[in-house]
Amino acid sequence: MVKSAGIIFLAYLGAALLSFLAAYLLPVSPANAAVAGILVGLAVWPVLAMFGFAHIRTGFRAAMTQVHDMAGIFTGWLIYVMTLSGTLSVFRSEISLWSRPELKEGAVDPVRATTAALSWLGGHAPHALAWYIAPATARAPFTWVSWEEGGLFHQRALDPVTGSSETLRDTVGGDFFYRFHFELQLPYPWGRLLAGIGAVALVFVLLTGLVAHRRIFQDFFTFRPKKGQRSWLDVHNLAGVAALPFHLTIAFTGAVTLATLLMPWAGLARYPDTAAFQNALVPSLSPSAPTGTAGVLAPVAPVLEEASRRLKSEGINQVYVYNPSDSAATIVILGGNKDRIAFDTHVLRFDGKTGKLLADTQETRPAVAAFAVLYGLHIAHFAPSATRWLYFGSGVLLLLVTGSGLRLWIRRRLRRGESRHLVLLERANVGVVAGTPIAFIAFFLANRLLPVALHDRAAREVQIVFAVWGLLVLAALVLPARKAWRIFSILAALALGGVALLSAPWARSVECGVSLVSLFLAGCCVMAFRSLGAADGRV
Repeated sequence: MVKSAGIIFLAYLGAALLSFLAAYLLPVSPANAAVAGILVGLAVWPVLAMFGFAHIRTGFRAAMTQVHDMAGIFTGWLIYVMTLSGTLSVFRSEISLWSRPELKEGAVDPVRATTAALSWLGGHAPHALAWYIAPATARAPFTWVSWEEGGLFHQRALDPVTGSSETLRDTVGGDFFYRFHFELQLPYPWGRLLAGIGAVALVFVLLTGLVAHRRIFQDFFTFRPKKGQRSWLDVHNLAGVAALPFHLTIAFTGAVTLATLLMPWAGLARYPDTAAFQNALVPSLSPSAPTGTAGVLAPVAPVLEEASRRLKSEGINQVYVYNPSDSAATIVILGGNKDRIAFDTHVLRFDGKTGKLLADTQETRPAVAAFAVLYGLHIAHFAPSATRWLYFGSGVLLLLVTGSGLRLWIRRRLRRGESRHLVLLERANVGVVAGTPIAFIAFFLANRLLPVALHDRAAREVQIVFAVWGLLVLAALVLPARKAWRIFSILAALALGGVALLSAPWARSVECGVSLVSLFLAGCCVMAFRSLGAADGRV
């Protein structure tokens, strides 16, 4: 174990050195060189680790099999919870809409909605350092605003017509799963750093699995039901092969989204600190320094209309207002990526006091643009409905790969002889693999069952998720694993049925969609319950 950790650490040092040297030596602009160095470091780290493990073990394939086996259990739980939350995040906007039954579906006027939101912020957070606005869209017909004030970060959903927050229930909606996916509900930077390590670990696990499986393409056409461990292995192989290119892409691009934390050395090769590097990546987003002199924002409607005209089919993705009550106020508007994969590559910058356009910037630096494409591939803002379903389905396959792999690892060792720590590990695995989905379902139930006027309601929703999760893990540690699997299966089915019922009266398509998906998954849970009962004598 110590030797394995040492190899991974030495591989990271080697990747960090190559990242630094690539950024330092490449004869291109500093930003291009730094980004290229980051991509080199992220790509090389798992490869160096693979060859390091092969060096201390006999036979490359045998070494990769052992490493895949070892890495799977130690990183499997982290990968599993990140994959589950990330899969749900594909429909972040739809979950946010479902979470607010007060809203109506349909087209909205983003200029009017953003103008109303800025007016609300002017009355409720006039002295904030910055305002951040996500304009209302047809998928998410509400304006999401956040602001910095007094050292704290606040956020709120606003009605797209009135700009008021009073008519909408206090909920984080789909943003809970989105932020959990890359922050794990931990303080900055630890959650993001851990998520980045999980993404690189997934790349490593997938690559070693690719080498370890001799008959990987034959396994794609092989499934033997009702064969106990053999069936579980077939599921593991089949789900792994079916979406392998997607899984590798989503793992690597996930690491890219957190690259400045994971591999900061390339940036430091060309810039004095990470903040300077971040500003160089998107200079148009850099906040202006306040003057300390009070100022009044120019009328924002003409600014937004000018932005809409310039952005055309891209649409407005984000609106930032720096120093809103200062004479040095700046309005920054980011174009969307409805018609391209690359993210945040078209930025407009306006003088907040006069409304005059200061800069219209489109990213043309090759390495930086490539970075934006990789980032955009991961978050999938460009994706139409059919593509989002493909993302969702591939995420479900990755859950099957991870969950079946964890079970296989434990069951294989239990067959060699039970021990107290293996029994506890098997039970804890039930708590994570079966308990996490139920805890996440509890978020949907809490959204509908908590009183609408409850103080700090959004925080209570999140607290319920973790309370349910903790209770389920404790229950799993007490119960025999097979019994816990069956109990959790039927509990998940009942909870999903509850979500479908609480979606009534199904007046909006999003409620019909959530109900249908919930009922389908509930049916899968019932089938799993019956299968587990029938397999008690065979597994």
